[in-house]
Amino acid sequence: MGALPIRQVEKPWGKDVLPAPFAAPSGLRIGEIWFEPPAQLPGLLVKYIFTSEKLSVQVHPSDAQTLAGGIGRQGKEECWLIVDAEPGATLGIGFDSAIGEEAMRAAALDGSIEGLMTWHEVKPGDFFYIPANTVHAIGAGVSLIEVQQNSDITYRLFDYGRPRELHLEEGMAVSKGEPYDLAAWHKAIPPRGAHVLVDGPLFLLDQVEGAPSGEVSARYPGPLLVIPREGEVQVAGEAIAPGGCALAASLGDVAFAADGLCLLARACGA
Repeated sequence: MGALPIRQVEKPWGKDVLPAPFAAPSGLRIGEIWFEPPAQLPGLLVKYIFTSEKLSVQVHPSDAQTLAGGIGRQGKEECWLIVDAEPGATLGIGFDSAIGEEAMRAAALDGSIEGLMTWHEVKPGDFFYIPANTVHAIGAGVSLIEVQQNSDITYRLFDYGRPRELHLEEGMAVSKGEPYDLAAWHKAIPPRGAHVLVDGPLFLLDQVEGAPSGEVSARYPGPLLVIPREGEVQVAGEAIAPGGCALAASLGDVAFAADGLCLLARACGA
């Protein structure tokens, strides 16, 4: 139990100047900071993403689809909490209007798919849940926390001419050509206070200020991830600062700063 190992991932689309409390090593463009999933919660991955360019237009399958395909439970649903955004920064999620498979395939091939997507201008505190089968892309100038099912299955539909493999057949088989339900999946999270971000069915995610309430505590009866945003927390006596992530055996092992702010996460059933 305690701080999870951190992996900084250099990306050509990353940033050489990161928002506090992070700092990119000199000469490197850091695109992602991963926290290695612990054996006690292997199904959940937490990472920060920093972009200076648009990322690929992509889609992920569901658990049901990967199970039906004979590759096990490898679906991927994820969520994004914006922590910093340059003026005009956007996320592309879903389409402006319904689009059929053949039209989507043609748009992916000629690059017009980007213009058919809905681009949401973002600011710190914006929160988006991305269900499986949702076509999406992270725009430039965004820094966010991503909490996701721990799967590496990503089907790229369009990549702005970068020399990476696309996955049109697999992607078309799972993509929903429809608008994103902003009312259902988006929230504006105040910078302070306790707020439920995700309430299942695959994982839970809560923001807490100070010690969690009894209601929140009841949602986390066993192992959980603690992600401090402001102020340190103590996990089994180990100080975890903002920018880190720790595994706690239970909430009883966590000492919260009275004025601190952090996220709590666990996989459902864990």
